[in-house]
Amino acid sequence: MGNVQSTENLKSYKMFVGGAWVETSETSAVVNPATGEKIAEVPIATIEELNLAVKAAKDAFDHGEWRDFQPVERGRLLYKVANLIRQNQKEIAEIEMLDTGKPFNIAMFEVEIGARYYEFYAGVADKIMGETIPIKDGILDFTKREPLGVTAHIIPWNGPFQMTSRSVAPALATGNTVVIKPAQETPLSTLKLAEILDEAGVPKGVVNVVTGSGRVVGNALATHPDIRHITFTGSVETGKTIMKAAAENITPVTLELGGKSPQVVFADADLEEAAKVVASAITLNTGQVCSAGSRLLVERSVHKEFVEKVKTHMETLKIGSSEDNADIGPLITKNQLETVEAYVQYAKDNGAKIHCGGKRPNIDSNGFYYEPTLVDGIAPDSKLAQEEIFGPVLVVLPFDTKEEALEIANGTEFGLSAGIWTSNINTAHWLADRIKSGQVYINSYSVGTGVEIPFGGSKKSGIGREKGLEALKYYTEVKNVAIKYM
Repeated sequence: MGNVQSTENLKSYKMFVGGAWVETSETSAVVNPATGEKIAEVPIATIEELNLAVKAAKDAFDHGEWRDFQPVERGRLLYKVANLIRQNQKEIAEIEMLDTGKPFNIAMFEVEIGARYYEFYAGVADKIMGETIPIKDGILDFTKREPLGVTAHIIPWNGPFQMTSRSVAPALATGNTVVIKPAQETPLSTLKLAEILDEAGVPKGVVNVVTGSGRVVGNALATHPDIRHITFTGSVETGKTIMKAAAENITPVTLELGGKSPQVVFADADLEEAAKVVASAITLNTGQVCSAGSRLLVERSVHKEFVEKVKTHMETLKIGSSEDNADIGPLITKNQLETVEAYVQYAKDNGAKIHCGGKRPNIDSNGFYYEPTLVDGIAPDSKLAQEEIFGPVLVVLPFDTKEEALEIANGTEFGLSAGIWTSNINTAHWLADRIKSGQVYINSYSVGTGVEIPFGGSKKSGIGREKGLEALKYYTEVKNVAIKYM
């Protein structure tokens, strides 16, 4: 691998800028959260090095061969990327497993999702069309969608490979060039992706990966005058900072931020199926998912029965290292583990009932593990029911009427996802129409892995949409052309 050297068990990586692997004078450590051990060193880019990456992307957009790629050629290139990802799926999954602590089967699944993004957008690269507008005789008026230019992609640590792919694929399909800033905690699979894109034949400078801190590199991207679009997934506070910085250059942004997503369970629902999915929706990726179903709103008449069912499912999940192929892996860092512990301790101190979990598991590991936790007996306006914990902690909130359920569901600053469980189609539609959320699932719940489905939030959960055909709008701008021929 051209970007990595090994010294005993420690690997040293380079950045990818202008089609070349680049070293820097400073590096930072990458830690395996399943063991707490350092596994790699990656570069810390300076502002000057970041500027070189942006310049390479701008030159490739303005003057390089990428400009002359026909849409069908971009599509063929993205198909090649998808095929190469699948050929390297096991290796990428192993990198992701070590970098994030994910169980191997989850990592394999997410790599396949990454491949699907390139496959999906390959198929639409030559179908991005404008329209004609009737004005009057003698005037031909039409629109065309054009790429924006250099796009910045600031990637979170909870799903680095597939989240990089979900924004890079549509950006390339529409003819943009990209600068990627992976999370400092989890950059390794993104660097592997750069190698694959290079092998597929993406022209030099079209894709650049710059590693380093969000405070320095991320901020420099957000304020750079040559960046024409920013895609960011992460916390609300960081999203605000990026949006303010982008305003200096009137740079458009797509922000996918936090969530406190409700699962609304009525007494007439299939309680067995709902309990299984509710437990899964808060424990997938150890609860480190923006759209995790972290609030359980349950009709009071089945409150006790349903909570017991969810508890049973949670207690059957296996906690362990990535190599064990467990159901629940570690949290990403020691700091995140301590954050989750602090929230649960707050609940205990305020009289909440902990049905299960509420502590670190008794396993032989120095990793950052926490048991799936079910918290009951708190108010809808309490800290645990309002703030995003980003861990495997589910809070229970009983309700008596659909109107009360709606009030609780909409009673946070977030609006990313929601689940509704009922056999009454009228109730389901009534609630789906009124919940303020980017996506609503009825008698099911998804954390947004379907590549065809537009994904994004309302309120402080973000602006814009990723995935599906909808994402193409955010990587293009409309140009109107009017021709007088008479």
